[in-house]
Amino acid sequence: MRLPAFLCLLALATRAYAAAPEQPYLDLRDRHIAKFSKAKESDEINKQHDAALKELSGVLRALVGPVTIKGLPAEGKSNVDTLFKGDSGFGHLDGLGFASEGDRMQAVVTTTGLLKHWLGEHREDGLPQEIGAAIRSDRFYYYAIQDSAFAKYAELPVTKPASAGAAVAVLGVRGNGDLKGLPSEIGVVAIQGEKVFFLAATGAVKTAEIPACERVWKQMMARKTPQDAIALEDQAMEAYTKCFAKEAPSQSWFAAAVKKAQSQLDLLPLR
Repeated sequence: MRLPAFLCLLALATRAYAAAPEQPYLDLRDRHIAKFSKAKESDEINKQHDAALKELSGVLRALVGPVTIKGLPAEGKSNVDTLFKGDSGFGHLDGLGFASEGDRMQAVVTTTGLLKHWLGEHREDGLPQEIGAAIRSDRFYYYAIQDSAFAKYAELPVTKPASAGAAVAVLGVRGNGDLKGLPSEIGVVAIQGEKVFFLAATGAVKTAEIPACERVWKQMMARKTPQDAIALEDQAMEAYTKCFAKEAPSQSWFAAAVKKAQSQLDLLPLR
């Protein structure tokens, strides 16, 4: 009796796998990645690459459904902007991407299924595998969009829309070099059913230095150990942002940052 029972379980698992609505997209994406990662770049290959991204965009539109985000283009395109492994920006969050002119505001709309799969692909990058923890992690905001790093300075206590299952807002700094500075980017994530909305706005709010945290930074940087300069700065940055998160709610600019984050949530089509 064991073999038939095993076969029944296998058949059920196979049907469940086949029923996953995201799987056709993932299969198509992976075929394209395998093709272009082996190809030598040329005008013809670049044309084929553009066509592949356009094809993926069409599949994503059908998967995600119609989306309208105030202030952003009506039609999204693939947030995955390169299928060449090793390219800068490879591995962005799978979903429909929207951006304002100059990328001052960017959004990604995806599904919980695609998000879970993407988190698994970035396990070795330190991304939490549980969605609730992931959307609070600075690594999510780093790897999901753009090609620059992100440092989370504080969470902003937004009110979750009644129709959403979860809503998170973070304040941070994005850049390709030193991430110590005045945080001005606000990222918000909302989950409604099987749909995930991520909206990031640069230069969204004005903040100010926190003297107590500046003292923490200077004290950490004055230590003799570790001798490795990068490790020393990483530890100082960790202590500095931890201090910033603790002290931020008492700062005069904090209420404006929370209000701005709430207004970003209001741009999302959460029914």
